[in-house]
This record gives sequence, structure tokens and C-alpha cells, in this order.
Amino acid sequence: MRAHVCKWGNSLALRIPKPLALEIDLEEGSEVDVSVSDAALTVRPVTPKRYALEELLAGVTAENLHNEIDAGPAVGAEVW
Repeated sequence: MRAHVCKWGNSLALRIPKPLALEIDLEEGSEVDVSVSDAALTVRPVTPKRYALEELLAGVTAENLHNEIDAGPAVGAEVW
């Protein structure tokens, strides 16, 4: 499938045909990784890594653990 390159400010923009976008779940605002290899431009969708609570807690050590901080007295609806 062919697409057209257009000028967008000082850059170039590539219009991705809807059938191709649907094929890889690409929509407006999606983050993509763009690279060049052997004179070919590759565009891949970036899927954010999902973390489990256990993975995050495994990274807590005595060196990076902090104490509570004092944010001042309670105000408004914060008062119990």
C-alpha cells in the first residue's frame, strides 16, 4: 500500500492508511518507535510496560526507602 509524505512545519509527516493502522492497533496519539535500517524506515507501536506490585516492591531496598514527610497541618477536607 502506498502513502504520501507531507510537510509538517520543518519536518515531514507520513500518513498511515487506516487499514494498516487498524492492523497494528495504531490510533491518534499512539506512541511509535521510528528507526532506519538498510535504507528502510520502520515504524513500530510502543506498548507501555505494565508492572505488577510485586515487581515494584522487589526494587525497594534499605538504601532507597524513605521515611514519612511532614507536609504541614491538615487543611479543609483533610481534617478527620
